[in-house]
Amino acid sequence: MATPKIPTAQPFTINNLPYGVISTKTDTTKRCATVLKNHAIDLSVLHSQGVLSDIPGLVDNVFAQENLNDFAKLPKETRVAVREKLQAYLAVSEPTSPAFIPLAEVENHFPMETRNFSDFYCSLEHTINLLLNKTDINPNWYTVPMVYNGRTSSLVVSGTPVHRPCGVFPTEKSNGKPAFQPEIHMDFELEMGVFLSKPLDRGQRLDINTCRDHIFGFVLLNDWSARNIQLFEMAPLGPFHSKGSGTSISPWIVTAEALEPILCPRVTPQTVSPPTHLTGNENADATYDIELSVRIQSELA
Repeated sequence: MATPKIPTAQPFTINNLPYGVISTKTDTTKRCATVLKNHAIDLSVLHSQGVLSDIPGLVDNVFAQENLNDFAKLPKETRVAVREKLQAYLAVSEPTSPAFIPLAEVENHFPMETRNFSDFYCSLEHTINLLLNKTDINPNWYTVPMVYNGRTSSLVVSGTPVHRPCGVFPTEKSNGKPAFQPEIHMDFELEMGVFLSKPLDRGQRLDINTCRDHIFGFVLLNDWSARNIQLFEMAPLGPFHSKGSGTSISPWIVTAEALEPILCPRVTPQTVSPPTHLTGNENADATYDIELSVRIQSELA
């Protein structure tokens, strides 16, 4: 099958069809949805109408739930079948069905129940910007992924207000002594969030060559950083309150299947070879050709 050409002007195309969780003022029940152009499509309605009910492995209406967890952990073949059925249905459907809801009338919710998350520190450019000197990077950074546990209470969807945190750090106002005070500098961090779907039993080890089978999809992520609090508290154990003030994600999860057309070989070589358990085949080492940009609009309070 020919690789589809993905338009860039409209993110919610039929080639995308990301998943999220929505409600409306007229129906406050949270349920699963996808999005096409300027409409959210209520997947629980499509299932009840029989559009998706004949897909093997999709016995119950998993879309009538308040998160995507049960759908995400279904076998990949089932999820691919749902995506293909949606593409075929939406290609010929008019937005007059009760399943179509204008995005302006939709409230987005956090898409998956998340009991924990890991915050990776793997971008060389980001690390150099933080440490100001490449020579200050510890040798282990080049060998194993730098990562720490995040705080799930900080996770919110984009648009949720993130309040300026207070913490302990020294300033000229406090005569260089640590003092409890509001953060002076809030940093944004343009990152990608990865939602996993296929669990491992306790004690099992993930095979790097099958890691893609465990990925449900991706979101844009802003891990809000309280710069001065973080710099004061991070040595030697790592940041605490500074990384718990806010972690915003885009409300729609773009699936791994939607991104398959832009898989490509790694461009930047890894100068220190990773250990054997992190060395995979060509498929495991592939990456995505994604270009991101940041536009900041500030407002004075």
